[in-house]
Amino acid sequence: MKETVGFVGLGEMGEGMARNVMKSGHPLVVYDLRQERMDGLVATGATAAKGLRDLAIRCRWIVLVLPDADVVRSVILGEGGLLKDLSQGQILADCGTTHPIATREICSQVAKTGAQFIDAPVSGMEARAQDGSLTIMAGGEEEAFVTVAPLLKTMATDVTYMGVSGNGQLTKMVNNILFNISIAAMSELLPFATKFGLHPEKVRRVINTGSGQSYGFDHFSRLALSRDFESGYPMEKARKDMDTVFELAAKEQIQLPLAEAAMKTYEAALRQGFGHENKAAMVKVWEELLGVEVTHSKHYD
Repeated sequence: MKETVGFVGLGEMGEGMARNVMKSGHPLVVYDLRQERMDGLVATGATAAKGLRDLAIRCRWIVLVLPDADVVRSVILGEGGLLKDLSQGQILADCGTTHPIATREICSQVAKTGAQFIDAPVSGMEARAQDGSLTIMAGGEEEAFVTVAPLLKTMATDVTYMGVSGNGQLTKMVNNILFNISIAAMSELLPFATKFGLHPEKVRRVINTGSGQSYGFDHFSRLALSRDFESGYPMEKARKDMDTVFELAAKEQIQLPLAEAAMKTYEAALRQGFGHENKAAMVKVWEELLGVEVTHSKHYD
């Protein structure tokens, strides 16, 4: 019999991840503040927890997919949180994108109960969460990682152990900075190409089969050309990733000139009121400056 897995956080990423855990044969106990999210999984075989403490009592392995470090801290350390009911042998895997310093603090508190905590943030969009092809980078005690690695592999095709607690989150920060730089570059250069009369769809096609290709350019240029700024994660919520990197860099007096340049476009988009839209909306900053619109409907042939 496979271990019973507790799953906290059933949003866009969490729901698909939880379904893949259940498909692999693990009994699943779920918890989310939104009853309808739990109902959808219960209808296909999961059990709804009465609360966080109920979930902690029933599950040896617990996966968290939550929006930020404050929420993770509240769910584990807060009133009615998981901590009071954790014990020897339990393992918590935080699969959200949070903060390496907060991760290490939470890990230390969890260790006092005899349980173990690993940070295992994921990379990949909602479609990859649904088909189980995410990338996971993990930090924490290696023994705990090895124990739950088979569980992580039900949600991801690439799972890498990065070392001590917090290293998973640090790796995710590096990944996200590269990702955001590529999106900012797309937002600047696609309007530039359009300004000079190039067909933006043809530019996209060339770049996506040429040496300039990147996932950030590919995914978000497609959204920009379709004028789809609503699907996916809003910029204002994703900003925490950039802020964390600059916080760590400032502590060590390290300059990140490319990241800082990308952040200027990011901040301009937020100032102009696009925070509730996805990162493709950064293209609007340069469209306004250059007096163009990047869209499939433009005809330059």
